[in-house]
Amino acid sequence: MSYPPDFKYTKQHEWIKADGNSATVGITNYAQESLGDIVFVETPKVGAELTAGKAFGTVESVKAVSDLYAPASGTVTEVNGELATAPEKINKDAHSAWIMKIKLKNPGELNSLLSAADYEKFVAEEGGH
Repeated sequence: MSYPPDFKYTKQHEWIKADGNSATVGITNYAQESLGDIVFVETPKVGAELTAGKAFGTVESVKAVSDLYAPASGTVTEVNGELATAPEKINKDAHSAWIMKIKLKNPGELNSLLSAADYEKFVAEEGGH
């Protein structure tokens, strides 16, 4: 699996794609493969303040419930309403099925996240693909 090079990644398997002070957040293909069939996504409310590294929601699969962690601090500007009725979109294409969009508080925070190449190494060490 190749990971989009214009995304940044967390060790908790979230991705973030920044565009100026805005960013889109989702979970990685590795995460959805580990979870299995996703049946529910709990998203934050629009307007919620997020802190990098803190939980903002959950993803529930037939196997487990996993917390979602904010890859960066900011304010939620939009959530992907399609996931309420079709959470399996994440299983189909994890890198285009975004969970939320945020206004970044400090875009510099993204510098501490993993690049696509570093993330691929990280999941390989974890026993991933």
